[in-house]
Amino acid sequence: MAVGKTPHRVDAFDKVTGAAAYAADCVPDNALHAVVVFTNQPHARLVGVNFEETLDAPGVVAVVTAADVPVNEYGLTLFDQPVFIGLDDTGRSSVPCDVSRWEADHLAVVVAESLIQARKGASLIRSEWEVLSLVSDAVEAQSDEILVHPNSTSNTYHELRIRKGDIAEGLQSADVVIEGTYQLPHQEHAYLQVEAATAWVDEERRVTIETGGQWVHEDQEQIAHALDVAPEEVRVKYAAIGGAFGGKEDMSLQIVMAVTAKKLTNLGITRPVHCNWNREESIVGHHKRHRATVHARLGATADGIITAVEADVLLDAGAYNYTSNKVLGNLHLSVAGAYNVPNARIDSKAIYTHSVPGGAFRGFGGPQGTFVAESQMNKLASELGIDPLEIRRRNALTDLSDGITQAGLPLGVGVHRVLETCAERAPVDAPLIETLPFKSIASLPAATDQLRQGRGYAVGMKNVGFSFGFPEACEADVVFHGDIDAERPTRIELFHSAAEVGQGVHTALIQMVAEAADIDISNVDATYSDTATGGDSGSASASRLTFMAGNSVLGAVEEAEKSWADGARPALGHFRYKPPATEALDPDTGVGQPNFCYGYMAQALDLTVDIGTGHIRVDRVLSIHDVGKAIHPQMLRGQIEGAIAQAHGYALSEQLIVKDGRVLNPRLSQYLIPGIGDVPAKVECLILEGTDPLGPWGARGVSEMPYITYAPAVTAALHDATGVWMNTFPLTPSVVLEHLTAAKN
Repeated sequence: MAVGKTPHRVDAFDKVTGAAAYAADCVPDNALHAVVVFTNQPHARLVGVNFEETLDAPGVVAVVTAADVPVNEYGLTLFDQPVFIGLDDTGRSSVPCDVSRWEADHLAVVVAESLIQARKGASLIRSEWEVLSLVSDAVEAQSDEILVHPNSTSNTYHELRIRKGDIAEGLQSADVVIEGTYQLPHQEHAYLQVEAATAWVDEERRVTIETGGQWVHEDQEQIAHALDVAPEEVRVKYAAIGGAFGGKEDMSLQIVMAVTAKKLTNLGITRPVHCNWNREESIVGHHKRHRATVHARLGATADGIITAVEADVLLDAGAYNYTSNKVLGNLHLSVAGAYNVPNARIDSKAIYTHSVPGGAFRGFGGPQGTFVAESQMNKLASELGIDPLEIRRRNALTDLSDGITQAGLPLGVGVHRVLETCAERAPVDAPLIETLPFKSIASLPAATDQLRQGRGYAVGMKNVGFSFGFPEACEADVVFHGDIDAERPTRIELFHSAAEVGQGVHTALIQMVAEAADIDISNVDATYSDTATGGDSGSASASRLTFMAGNSVLGAVEEAEKSWADGARPALGHFRYKPPATEALDPDTGVGQPNFCYGYMAQALDLTVDIGTGHIRVDRVLSIHDVGKAIHPQMLRGQIEGAIAQAHGYALSEQLIVKDGRVLNPRLSQYLIPGIGDVPAKVECLILEGTDPLGPWGARGVSEMPYITYAPAVTAALHDATGVWMNTFPLTPSVVLEHLTAAKN
């Protein structure tokens, strides 16, 4: 048996010893070096550009510009972004290409013999700009006085609605109404490996990119679109990937490096070209977790039964869509929480601004919406004097619930399971854990009379897989090897495009092949993440990959077994798994089935706060997850602990400063990611295995789930300790102290 065990990760040795080759390591000896030049203009029209000095600079081989792109547009779900900003705007794009709408829009790529020469050449570009007026936040952008995309009629470009029951009657019948406005912040992905890529045209005349990402086939599609070639003329393969978290789901270097390789070949230069962003380029140059503003109202009876939910959601998409329309959908659903809501009015909008684009980030809208829903529930429990776990029990979704979209829920709803376990392990009346000596500042112990302790709770749910009718599938290929008279294969090859972004999916895939084929995992070999060798796996995102890839492997092994039984040696098996279809929501009512599977979680969190300085220490986190089936329990715990550490930074310390369309703190020295001394002192992971009817061996996705409930559990614990509610974060000491002081006054 391989599933449910904890074999060593297949990539562990190479990563621990430093042998693993990441995209930044894959630099051929004869490679040229490239620098991507940002426009450095949040909103300006290009009126002139001169590359003469750059082309004359020592070592410079070529300059790649908008004129070199056959179709100068791209985008994961909407083609709304130019590959390059340039003067050549002759209808090769659906979006005007002479206007920079983001400081990290691309102006050019400079290619030289060395990185130093490329950077020197880039500094010699002379560009002239007509600076245009900015609209820098979503509230301001709603007026449409300044349009981010002048070929549209409004900055509000994507809207969703839910109309369930009678909202007026629901609020009128409520004995108490909780109302609040919540500000959700940006967050930087801060993955260890910044963006890097090497590009060349191979012997089959395919434009080839070796990089790190989350979906090789989607990268291939977008590159092919920009180059105006068939996808088969583009090859994308991934080296080792040092983290992604959604930040590598969209394009960074893939298209511009493909265009660069193509131009070099047209110039008769057959050398590969390499580009590696530094940390500042990475922080400025890729999207962030969306900031959002949500105004919400929650009505309930005196015994805590929800009567109504009302919300207005403004999602700041930034200059381009990226996945904002999809993130908005998850936020839209999650503001209702994991609860039965008889009456609802929810209006959600994605709005363009001249700011850093928002995009996919672990949780994909869930952390923002759940912060609102759980903050509202915690306030309701406090207002009514009801145990916060009990009030959730009274309202929790079940298999019989119709859900906020009135289409029912996929079977296996686990809200009550995680709630009951939380109540057993961290009841409201249980004593808080004993704390270690508290230091607000390393050299100064806190005054003990200034310390306060509190406990907070949060519960949530998150979709597994693509939503709202977006096409969903996953392919796998296996090859059985062995003697013609052998009853079972002696060796199996797996070909799969799943991206290993640190989560351990390559190990899990080998486990699942071994389990399905009843063979030892040491006899399974695999080739991954290459459009030339594997079918389309879909993205390493949406908590989907283990679920989808596991089902694809099951099907492929079954097909290979049929061929083996028919005498084929080797025996090939190919399978394309498609889950139950999802639906786009009705534009007027929000009715529809948006997802085919969900994961469920609950968290209890204890903290200590120094009310004299505003410093917070999280003493204990109990994180409970209904995982369906744990494929590799140790890696699963690692995912939970890693998500908590990352959510801890989101809630407490990571403050991206964006002003007038510019990121003002684009260095890790200015952006405070938690260190080992900052993360929670104690993390307890409880894994519940309530089999999902659709998942492989009953498994469902987990890796985003611990993130989603963390911030509202923190603010609930802070309220328990101080009596003060916080409707925004990160809860840096100065912010906490400001709110405590205001409450005292």
